[in-house]
Amino acid sequence: MKDFAGKTAIITGAGSGFGREFARLAAGLNMKLVLADIQQDALDATAEELRAQHAEILALRTDVSKEADMEALAAATFETFGAAHLLFNNAGVGAGGFVWENTVADWEWVLGVNVWSVIHGIRLFVPKMLAQGDECHIVNTASVAGLLSAQTMGVYNVSKHAVVTLSETLYQDLRVANANIGVTVLCPAFVATGIARSERNRPADLAAAPLTESQKIAAAATEKAVTSGRLTAADVAQKTFDCIRENRFYCITHPKILGSVELRLQDILAQRNPSDPFSFKPSAAPPI
Repeated sequence: MKDFAGKTAIITGAGSGFGREFARLAAGLNMKLVLADIQQDALDATAEELRAQHAEILALRTDVSKEADMEALAAATFETFGAAHLLFNNAGVGAGGFVWENTVADWEWVLGVNVWSVIHGIRLFVPKMLAQGDECHIVNTASVAGLLSAQTMGVYNVSKHAVVTLSETLYQDLRVANANIGVTVLCPAFVATGIARSERNRPADLAAAPLTESQKIAAAATEKAVTSGRLTAADVAQKTFDCIRENRFYCITHPKILGSVELRLQDILAQRNPSDPFSFKPSAAPPI
């Protein structure tokens, strides 16, 4: 997709982080915007900012993990703008710690937001996009956590691996269907987006248990990593739009991480035990 003006973009998680930056770029390209977020004040702030720039905005508070909320979002999109061209399945949350210490509520919350939201987005928007026949594109926000299996990030890793394989399968299915719909899976490393504070939007019925020591350590490490990252959310959003224009499937914003991805693949090919994903050194890359 290279022509954006007048087309409709749907963005989940639009109140902060990548979602807000996607919305800003889309508005600058004269797109119509459907903005969704669970945090009402953040959603309102993004919508107000972009309406001041004369963008056409539909903003709906949406719990992306809920079937009914996503169905309402899709219905409102087509009722208001009549079409969908660029879908950002972007909303995300995180939880860490030793994987055996995560509660059922942790799993339900993270998988609900990170995986079910993408499932809902695909099942609700792709059929309409196919019927339109227009050039369309879907961006699913995953993470390098969908390409690696770092310690004390189990719940998040599982969710993002699911997004990667779902995106790869979507790409293949659309190819078989000869569809005019591109797919990009966004896999950034640590960026200051607000995900380290995602507990602020955690539903009361999935409230967290008191943190274990491993969860406290993981939370502190995540906060340090995201605040020390060199790329901003705006940088990642710009790179994502470059990937859309180039119809590039894997959008890797931090290419230095690819050495660790390669190390994982080498472990698989050599059928050896998994390496520490943070141990990779280019000068010490083991042979296959």
